[in-house]
Amino acid sequence: MTAELVRGQNHPLPHTRLEIRVSAGAPVIAGATLADESGRVTGPEWVAHPGSPALPGLEVSRQAAADHRLAVDLGALPEAAHRVTLLLALPGTPGGPARFGAVAAPFAAVTALDGTEVASYTITGLDSESAVVALELYRRQGAWKVRAVGQGYAGGLAAMLADQGLDRAAELAAAVHEAVAHGMDRSVAAPPPRSAEGDRARHGAALSASGVPADTAPAGPAAGPLAGAAAGPADTTANGAAAVPPPGGPVAGGPISYAHPGRAAAAPPPATPVAGDASGWSMDERLYNQVWGMFEDLARTTAAYRSAADFAESRMDQELDRVLSDPRSRIGSAGDAARAEARAKCDELTARAREALDRDLAQLTAESEVVEPALPVAYAGWDNPVWHGYRVPREAPMALRLGDLHLPESPELRIPMLMRLPLERGLWIDSGRAGSEAAIVMDDAELRRLAVDTAVLHAARLLAVHPAGQYTVHVIDPAGAAAASFAPLTASGVLAAPPASGAHGVASVLTHLTQRVELVRMAVGGGATDALPPDLDTADQLLIVNDFPHGFDDRAVTQLRYLADEGPAVGVHLLLVADREDAAVYGPVLDPLWRSLLRLTPVPDDHLADPWVGHAWTYEPPRLPAGSGVLRQVLSQVVEARTNWRR
Repeated sequence: MTAELVRGQNHPLPHTRLEIRVSAGAPVIAGATLADESGRVTGPEWVAHPGSPALPGLEVSRQAAADHRLAVDLGALPEAAHRVTLLLALPGTPGGPARFGAVAAPFAAVTALDGTEVASYTITGLDSESAVVALELYRRQGAWKVRAVGQGYAGGLAAMLADQGLDRAAELAAAVHEAVAHGMDRSVAAPPPRSAEGDRARHGAALSASGVPADTAPAGPAAGPLAGAAAGPADTTANGAAAVPPPGGPVAGGPISYAHPGRAAAAPPPATPVAGDASGWSMDERLYNQVWGMFEDLARTTAAYRSAADFAESRMDQELDRVLSDPRSRIGSAGDAARAEARAKCDELTARAREALDRDLAQLTAESEVVEPALPVAYAGWDNPVWHGYRVPREAPMALRLGDLHLPESPELRIPMLMRLPLERGLWIDSGRAGSEAAIVMDDAELRRLAVDTAVLHAARLLAVHPAGQYTVHVIDPAGAAAASFAPLTASGVLAAPPASGAHGVASVLTHLTQRVELVRMAVGGGATDALPPDLDTADQLLIVNDFPHGFDDRAVTQLRYLADEGPAVGVHLLLVADREDAAVYGPVLDPLWRSLLRLTPVPDDHLADPWVGHAWTYEPPRLPAGSGVLRQVLSQVVEARTNWRR
């Protein structure tokens, strides 16, 4: 029976290996501290947070998210640790909520490894607080209990850490926020909210991410150090990869559910995949939600497999340690037999987990084969036949395909990377070598050419999916170095003007767009949009900047940062083609610019993270089929439709 706690209430914990699940109405930072018998946190080394997510017996997520799973092994905690405190804080991102009173009440649940909920707590009564101590696991007379705390702090994370007794709490809080900012730079945007009916229906048998055999299923998406596996990849602004949350362990009573503890199970789905089976008012919306559902399913089923495999390795290591701890069994036939038996058990558990994964992959592959041909042009790859019947649309779509994503366990299963429109942040096509194995072996000139070619494909798709006259593209190419790559745009006549070059050209375009942003912001803020100049282009604007920062002085850099920060809200979007190392001369002044942009690459690279588990996904940029004339055909129709619209 689940104990629904109220503030101050406690409840005994029947297990030492647990998972803490957090659900919030907005992305939150989840962390935890260890304290001694007197309740004192000895130092930063006893704080698990996104910048340092793993401690003995404890692991948290590296990124801010609306849903978290924290892994706790009370038996593996340091002997001096008598208390584990769960901390939640709002990341304080621009445009995000600044207080818990503005979002849904956070919910925290302590569960056993089989997903059985032991105790839960809904943290109500919060208002101006931006950080809160949610739960406390504490040891009393040799037994562990959980207590609902719910203590909020209007002073944020720094005030909460200071109250934990930590010296230099403000510095630690700043480091935590910095780590989260780096993680959010490269995380794929969160999916849309679920419908009132709950999760989308699924085809065939339910995915076995929640049905891994009991002795192979661990507690969460990845084992991490608690189960003898390496922690998730490190996070960096340019090419980080996400950490993965909970560790694994043996399951005592059944399969794991990766669903929210309070969410009802979906009805048994039909056997045959159907395109557009998700909820939505239109087919485009249903397909969009279906693709996001496939993305989530693949993330979670792969997490279950990785965690099960890590658990199998961990159990084998433990068995070998027990054998080798006895000098009598270290050598001879007894030791060899014990090692062989441990390895055989590990292989068996891993094979069973792989079988479950393969079943899920087969189901998702079948669904992908049905969904991909049904996608509209905004979601379709350039090799999709739907482009051959392209016509300029009458209304803008809800999302845009920026490429594909896949995981190493299933490289052939590609998930379309769909981003909502209008773009809430600009795009950065990285023309440098940082982090990407494919980029390292390429010639500099070829890599830069590919980066501009990728930017052109993104711009062409944006033009193609908007009605005539509702999207305008500008290009800044200071040295004129990418004339060949920009040729499809310039030759077709879709650009507002020829690519700007030289210092004067750069200044002219930036000044024009900066003034447009200022005018529209003032008009919208003052409720006087009808007072805008009649010659103002009200279409959404896309600015492509090549080879930044060459040709940019300090004033131009300031204008570009202004456009990146303020432009998306009033329909001005940035597409930057740049090598970050080339901009190192500006120092940290440009860090906010890079963080405001979503980094994409012109070659495959595993730098993006999903918003559920935090896997490092390989991003595949868009590519035209060899010898295809589809780009020229599409752009010619865009120009023709614009000409007719102006008449």
